[in-house]
Amino acid sequence: MSDSDTPSTGERDPDGLLRRAGVRGDPDRDQHFLVDDRVLDRLPEYAATADTDLSHVLEIGAGTGALTDRLLAVAGAVTAVERDHDLAAFLRREFADEIDAGRLTVIEGDALDIELPEFSASVSNLPYGASSEIVFRLLPEKQPLVLMLQQEFAERMAADPSTEEYGRLSVTAGHYADAEIVEPVPPEAFSPPPAVDSAVVRTTPRDPDYSVPDENFFLDFLKAVFTQRRKTMRNAVRNTAHISGLGNPDAVVDAADEDLMSARAGNVTPAEFAALATLAHEVGEPGGHPSA
Repeated sequence: MSDSDTPSTGERDPDGLLRRAGVRGDPDRDQHFLVDDRVLDRLPEYAATADTDLSHVLEIGAGTGALTDRLLAVAGAVTAVERDHDLAAFLRREFADEIDAGRLTVIEGDALDIELPEFSASVSNLPYGASSEIVFRLLPEKQPLVLMLQQEFAERMAADPSTEEYGRLSVTAGHYADAEIVEPVPPEAFSPPPAVDSAVVRTTPRDPDYSVPDENFFLDFLKAVFTQRRKTMRNAVRNTAHISGLGNPDAVVDAADEDLMSARAGNVTPAEFAALATLAHEVGEPGGHPSA
């Protein structure tokens, strides 16, 4: 591409990027490119209007660079992660000027395997197949996030206790940040359209209004009891020691509040989970289960 053909940063046409890259989305590879200009323009705005520090934005799943282009228009610097070799090579060609200026870094690799750079915020259209693992990796960084996600996943992130969507993801996300759905996105915004609706979630980091003795144990404890969310907490604690690592789950059940033990996980608040995890850490002999 000659200098005269190079679009101005922030004005690249998503369909033009697809043509220049010579690619088409592939649902079998979890490739759905966001091509709706209006949605693309709004994603950085959701971060900017929340007074987010945009000095170094991390983008995961950069694809052909349609969102990368918009981020470069508002961010001090952008690091774009792309696992597809051909797409990473295209990004380096398409954004050669921005890379030479030190404003863009392209990392080829899987976001679950690479060492994440320090970043002030992440604005990303995540690959849906790996979105859960990526979100769980990003949240502990305690930086603002604006993420395109499958709508069902987004609703679970932002759910309140005693709702159908409330679960492990809700409590885990809320442990690190406030999460809100800021926009539903139809399948037609993507090429090719996915088989599901999507939504944009914005998270604002904060400390929880409770304390836990060990964060890793707390998260493992959540994972354990939510595998049996239809059972009472009494049975869930007893039946999942191989996941939580408790050596003496019966001691936890005996010491805990009877009403709490009779509840189901979907009706237990994050603060109640924290109190129960603290009790389990004190009397349940964590690390004592042979499978832990």
